[in-house]
Amino acid sequence: FKNSALVAVSTGLLQNMTREEVEAVIGHEVAHVANGDMVTMTLIQGVMNTFVVFLSRVIGYAVDSFLRKGSDNENSGPGIGYMVTTIVLDILLGFVAAIIVAWFSRQREFRADYGAAQLMGRKQPMVNALARLGGMVPGELPKTMQAMGIAGGLGKLFSTHPPIEERIARLQAS
Repeated sequence: FKNSALVAVSTGLLQNMTREEVEAVIGHEVAHVANGDMVTMTLIQGVMNTFVVFLSRVIGYAVDSFLRKGSDNENSGPGIGYMVTTIVLDILLGFVAAIIVAWFSRQREFRADYGAAQLMGRKQPMVNALARLGGMVPGELPKTMQAMGIAGGLGKLFSTHPPIEERIARLQAS
């Protein structure tokens, strides 16, 4: 099968969701495949890693050159300034890259939710599936949405999936 994909579901999912909700979950995963999300996320991660390595080395070289200016061993290869700077920047820029990759991933989740709704011909099955996954009663407005407060913090920046409440709200608004 040239352009085929396999989507597996757990028996727990099959036992705890209605047929329509299972179809919506499968539609969500099919939308990921149709959108080329795995390839896209792999490429984004690779590009971000390349920038991290490149920038940390260039900045490390500049810092090292600055620190060694006027010294006797100016041309003896990279020094401690280069090494420390690249290690620190690899870590710091790595965090920034992870935040960017996670943001792209969250956008792809919204797109896959919308794709599932399009495949189903209506939004409600995907809304119900998301609510079930989030442990909410389908049709009940989530308490966090009622208070207009969406879970935040640094953890949200690194999360590859948006909060269920946010996904439901975005799907209903589309």
